[in-house]
Amino acid sequence: MKYAAIDIGSNAVRLLIADIVEINEEISFKKNTLIRVPLRLGDDAFLDKQISERKVNDLLKSMSAFRNLMDVYKVQDYMACATSAMREAENGAVVVERVANEAGINFDIVDGKREANIIYSSHIEKYLDSRRTYLYIDVGGGSTEVSVFSNGILIDSNSFNIGTIRMLDNQDSEETWRELKNWIKENTKNYKTIFGIGTGGNINKIFKISGEKMGTPLTFTKLKAMYDYLNSFSLKDRINVLGLKEDRADVIIPASEIFLTLMRWAGAKQLYVPKVGLVDGIIHLLIEKNFPRAVSISEHKEASI
Repeated sequence: MKYAAIDIGSNAVRLLIADIVEINEEISFKKNTLIRVPLRLGDDAFLDKQISERKVNDLLKSMSAFRNLMDVYKVQDYMACATSAMREAENGAVVVERVANEAGINFDIVDGKREANIIYSSHIEKYLDSRRTYLYIDVGGGSTEVSVFSNGILIDSNSFNIGTIRMLDNQDSEETWRELKNWIKENTKNYKTIFGIGTGGNINKIFKISGEKMGTPLTFTKLKAMYDYLNSFSLKDRINVLGLKEDRADVIIPASEIFLTLMRWAGAKQLYVPKVGLVDGIIHLLIEKNFPRAVSISEHKEASI
C-alpha cells in the first residue's frame, strides 16, 4: 500500500509517496517518489500578507498534479500541511477552500509548534546515541524549528519566524533573532556537549557538496568553509558554475548563516544531516493513525547517527 505526504512550504511544495509494508505488526516504509515544485509562496506572504492570484493558480495546478499522481499510484491515505507562508497570508483560509474545491486536496494550515511536532514525529530519536544531547534544527523558507533531545528524551521544541525567504526579503526581525538566541541558550545551558542535527533542503545540498559520507557529521569548521566557498560565488555563478538550481542558489546562503549561528550559540561543533523532514513526519503520523497497534515503525535508513 502507499501513503502520501504534502508539504506546502514557503519556498516549495513537496509530495512524498511512500510504500508501506506490514509484517507482524511491524511497519516499515520506503520513499517511492518525491516531487518538489519551487512556488515561493513566501515572497507574497511575507511582503504583501497575501498569496497573489498568480501564485494561487500555480498552487492549484501543482495540487491538481499531485492529486492525479496520488490517484495513479493508488495512494490509500494522505495528509497535507501548509506552514509559515500560509500562516501569514490573510487570504489563507480562502486558498485552503479553493484548493479543496478545485484540486481535490484538503490541507491544514499548521502553527509553528505543530510543525515542530510533526517534524519530530519522524522519530529521529531512534537514530540518536541516547547518551548525547542534540539540538535539532530544521530550516525552512519562513521559519526555523528547533528541538533539544537529551538521553533520548525530547526536552523542548519551538518555532521561530526566521527563514531563508524571510531573510532574503528582509522580513526577519532583530526581536525574533533575540528570542531564538535566548531559547537556544536557555535550553542548552545545562549540557556540556551539544551535537547538532540539521534538516531541510539546503543543508542536504550543502552536505552533498561537501562530499562527506552518509552518517558522518559536518564539523562547524567544515560548514563554515562550505559557507565561505558558496558565498565566494555570485548568484549567477552558483547556478552556472556550481550547477545549483535557481531556487536553491539564493536561499542556500541565508540557510548556512542560520545553521552556523545556532551552532555557535549552542556550542555545537558537529552537525549530523539525516535527510528527514516534515513529509517524513507526516508519513509516520499516517502510519500511527492507521496502525494504532503497530509495535514499531521504521524507515529504510542508510546509516545511524
